[in-house]
Amino acid sequence: MEIRRLDAPWLNEEPLRAVFSALGAPETDVRAVGGCVRDGILGRAVRDIDLATPDVPDTVIERLEKAGLKAVPTGLEHGTVTAVFDGRGFEITTLRKDTACDGRHADVEFTKDWREDAARRDFTFNAMSMRPTGEVFDFFGGWEDAERGAVVFVGDPADRIQEDYLRILRFFRFYAHYGRCAADPGTLEACHTYRAQLKKLSAERVRNELVKMLTADEPAETVRMMSDTGVLAVVLPEAKNLDVFDNLIAAEGAASFQNCAPDWRRRWVALVPGGSGDVAKRLHMSNADRAAMRALEEAALHVPVDQSILAMNTFLYRYAPSAVDAALIASARAGRPDGALWPDLVKAARDWAQPDFPVSGAELTQLGIPEGPQIGDILRNLEDRWIASGFTDSKAVLLDYARAEAAKKGG
Repeated sequence: MEIRRLDAPWLNEEPLRAVFSALGAPETDVRAVGGCVRDGILGRAVRDIDLATPDVPDTVIERLEKAGLKAVPTGLEHGTVTAVFDGRGFEITTLRKDTACDGRHADVEFTKDWREDAARRDFTFNAMSMRPTGEVFDFFGGWEDAERGAVVFVGDPADRIQEDYLRILRFFRFYAHYGRCAADPGTLEACHTYRAQLKKLSAERVRNELVKMLTADEPAETVRMMSDTGVLAVVLPEAKNLDVFDNLIAAEGAASFQNCAPDWRRRWVALVPGGSGDVAKRLHMSNADRAAMRALEEAALHVPVDQSILAMNTFLYRYAPSAVDAALIASARAGRPDGALWPDLVKAARDWAQPDFPVSGAELTQLGIPEGPQIGDILRNLEDRWIASGFTDSKAVLLDYARAEAAKKGG
C-alpha cells in the first residue's frame, strides 16, 4: 500500500467538514472514497462525495443525529446512510467485504479492514480512500492508473466480472470517460467471454450505464470496442450506425457547430435507427426522453438541403428546439463530420426567437367558416403564407386571405 498526499480544496468545505466531525474524525478513521478521490487526483470537478467508516450504520445514524445532522437510511441492507447538511447529501457506507456473489448481487459483511473494503471495488482508481487531512491510501496502484488513463480491474478481470456482470458495462463507461491508453487485451477478452451474461441484468441497469457512457466527451472508440467484443450486440443490437456515430462525435467538435456539448439523446438517435421506439421501451426510458428523441428524429429528417431564407425559416419555425442537434445528425449521416453543410442554419438556430402565429381557429369560426377540416386546411395555408412573408404578414392581412380562401371553397 502507498500513502500519498493530495491537496484537495473541497476537503475544507463546511458541509463536508461538519459530516467528518459528526462521524468522529479524526479519532474515528473516516475517509472519502471512490470517485471523488480519483477526480481530485485528475483535477476534475468533484461533485458527489462518498464516505466510508468502520462504524456500523446504527452508530453512524446515532452520531449524525447527535450532531444535529439529518440521517437518511438510504441503503441499510448495504450499510449505507446519507447525511444531509446545508442541502447537500453525503453517502456514508460501513466498510464491507463480499461473502458471496452470483453475478448480479453480492452478500456482504461489515469489516474494519480498509484493504478488504478496497478489494471489493471494481477498478484500481476507484479503490482509493482519503482522510480529511488529505492522506490518500492506495492499495492497488490506482493513482498511477488514473494519471495514465488506464481502466484496470482490482484483481483478475474474469473473476471480478463473474462477481457482477454489470462490471462489463462499467468498464466501457469508465473507459469512455477516463481511458487514454490502450485497453488491456485480457480485460477485453473477459468482457467478450461473459458478454451473454449481460442478458441477466435489469433493463434499468443496462440503460443507466449506456446513458452514462454516451455522456463522455469522445465515446466513439469505446463504442467500437463494445462492438468488437460483441458486448454491443448483446445490450444494444439495434445500434447499427457506427459510422454515423463516429461522424457525429467528430462533428460535435467542428468549428461550424461551435463545439457542441455532449448530449446522450442526440448520440443515441445517431447510433440507433428509430431509437425512440421499441428499443427505448425495452430499456424503460422515460416518456420525456422518448418524446425528446422522437422530436429529434423527426427534425433530422427535415433539415433542409436548400439553405434559402424561406427553407430555413420553415425548418426553424417547425423544429427550432431540435435544430442544431438535427443538423449535427444530418451532417453525420451525409458523411460530413466537419459540419460544413449547414453553417448558416446553425448560426440562425442559435439566434432564433420563436415567433407566435397570430391567427387561431376560433378567429376563423368568427368569420363564419364552419368548424371541421376546412378550418385546419385554411390555418395551414395561412401559416405557410405567414412563414413565406418572413413572419411579417399581420393578423388583418391573414384574416383577409382567410376570407378569400373560404369564399373560394364556398363557391
